[in-house]
Amino acid sequence: MNLTANWSYPTAIRFGAGRISEIAEACAAAGMSRPLLVTDRGLAGLPITTATLDLLESAGLGRAMFAEVDPNPTDVNMDAGIAVFRAGGHDGVVAFGGGSGLDLGKMVAFMAGQTRPVWDFEDVGDWWTRADADAIAPIVAVPTTAGTGSEVGRASVITNSQTHMKKIIFHPKVLPRVVIADPELTVGMPAVITAGTGMDAFAHCLEAFCSPFYHPMSQGIALEGLRLVKEYLPRAFADGSDLEARAHMMAAASMGAVAFQKGLGAIHSVSHPVGAHYGTHHGMTNAVVMPMVLAMNRPAIQDRLARAAAYLGIDGGYDGFVDFVMDLRATLNVPDNLRAMGVVDDRLDQLVTEALQDPTCGGNPVKLTPENMRALYLACLG
Repeated sequence: MNLTANWSYPTAIRFGAGRISEIAEACAAAGMSRPLLVTDRGLAGLPITTATLDLLESAGLGRAMFAEVDPNPTDVNMDAGIAVFRAGGHDGVVAFGGGSGLDLGKMVAFMAGQTRPVWDFEDVGDWWTRADADAIAPIVAVPTTAGTGSEVGRASVITNSQTHMKKIIFHPKVLPRVVIADPELTVGMPAVITAGTGMDAFAHCLEAFCSPFYHPMSQGIALEGLRLVKEYLPRAFADGSDLEARAHMMAAASMGAVAFQKGLGAIHSVSHPVGAHYGTHHGMTNAVVMPMVLAMNRPAIQDRLARAAAYLGIDGGYDGFVDFVMDLRATLNVPDNLRAMGVVDDRLDQLVTEALQDPTCGGNPVKLTPENMRALYLACLG
């Protein structure tokens, strides 16, 4: 085993119910005086967003919002947000929402001061060093779902509107300076979004735990994140007002994003192209393909997942863990396969090619090839 790695851990997190009241103080701590709140269309008119804008305005920080963000945010969304940021003379971003709002907000803050195209900063080698670090605006992140963990991440996933490929854009300074993790903001999530985002957090923890790379801190965080999802996602799904369950799920989401510094794998490699081409919900797509990926990876992960099962109180080792995943999917009404989500095999060759190009491939415990990736997609289609 190679015991050499580069580690980085997250930022200042203000966690707890009601802490959205500290949004103006968080902006000041990040050095902002004229922030732009970036969110998605669905959140733009909701009371939690209006109340947050009220707090910013009452503190003398203005009342500016950009909400032209697609569920799978694109470079077109980003360019529009950058234009608003520049025209308004803003000096920071409040990234507000689920994964789409958080990812897009982070990219507006990152790219507003850059002169190179965003694709020059893809998470490949040291491409991030091409950026002008001094031109990156500060970010305060406010998650309103419990899934992606983008609030503690140093990257965003952006879809190329021309190629329909998802790209991971990375820079250390994309990490928000302050996070407000207020579980009260997630209470209004519909059950289907609770399920999809919760399974995204589970997938992050699961793939990080199974990744072959050496990162024992992330390994431990991933394992405890799995436990929190196991215990509290069914509760949050059954009763959206269960604030204790909502809080633990919000913590699990952040833990998953911290943990996957250790790596992701084929769940995400398969899911990213599907979401880009068919517009499926990312977390729900992860949930759909999870059993098929576990089956493919079994030779490399069965002993490790047997240890995880023991910690989680699941009998039966690897098989017991898979049974738990299947039961959890049934509880959350996860579709049986990709075909049930509207995905067909007319783009199979393209999906295979793009999945193998996805940077998450490198963290899969079993080496991914054109042959096993095609077989995996066929299994996921059902």
